[in-house]
Amino acid sequence: MLAVLNAAVPFTLIAWGEKSVDSGTAAVANSSVPIFVALLAVFFVPSERSTGWRLAGVLLGLVGVAILAGVHPQGGLRGAAGVGAIVVASVSYAAANLYAGRRMSVGGPVLAAVSMAGAFVLLLPLALATLPSHAPGWKSVGSGAVLGLLGTALAQILSYRMIRLYGSSRSVLVAYMLPAFALVYGAVFLGEGVSIQKLAGLVLISAGVALGSGAVSVASRRVRRAAARQPL
Repeated sequence: MLAVLNAAVPFTLIAWGEKSVDSGTAAVANSSVPIFVALLAVFFVPSERSTGWRLAGVLLGLVGVAILAGVHPQGGLRGAAGVGAIVVASVSYAAANLYAGRRMSVGGPVLAAVSMAGAFVLLLPLALATLPSHAPGWKSVGSGAVLGLLGTALAQILSYRMIRLYGSSRSVLVAYMLPAFALVYGAVFLGEGVSIQKLAGLVLISAGVALGSGAVSVASRRVRRAAARQPL
């Protein structure tokens, strides 16, 4: 299950989507994972369902995703399809996080290893059927190695550890940090533009995550407690 939801499906959809949209747009779309965790929790993990401010955050985040895709998306229909594929990948990641939260007894490294090995088996026939006509250069091989070791292997181990320590709904909040880094990296290293549409989607999704995670409620409780301790 994790091989499908946390690797094979999202890796493939994101890779396909980024053929039509730039890395900044892809990262903003992918930062919607916590929103879908909150939505799926309503049906599958009732103890983590969203109400009040958290529900408002979910709805605000969905508006951010809609703005990111846009009425007139960058790249036309193909660009909209690319954004849609990455959003579906976010749904897959969200389901994987909730599923993993109930399977942590076997240990994070075991889940990471088995899910990646399972995804390899699932994707191998597709990879063999789409082999390039010539061997890739050293830059492509090096990029693949770095992504495999740091962006996948180490990231998977850290991700499962966070799920074990903090639970699914809080662990996925790191997703909202992706766009800020991706927008900067894309602009500096790839020459990608930072549009108002991207920034608007980023702001709304980030605000939705903050509300959906209960960050606003926690902050308000701390303010009230601090005010109650002040002498009259």
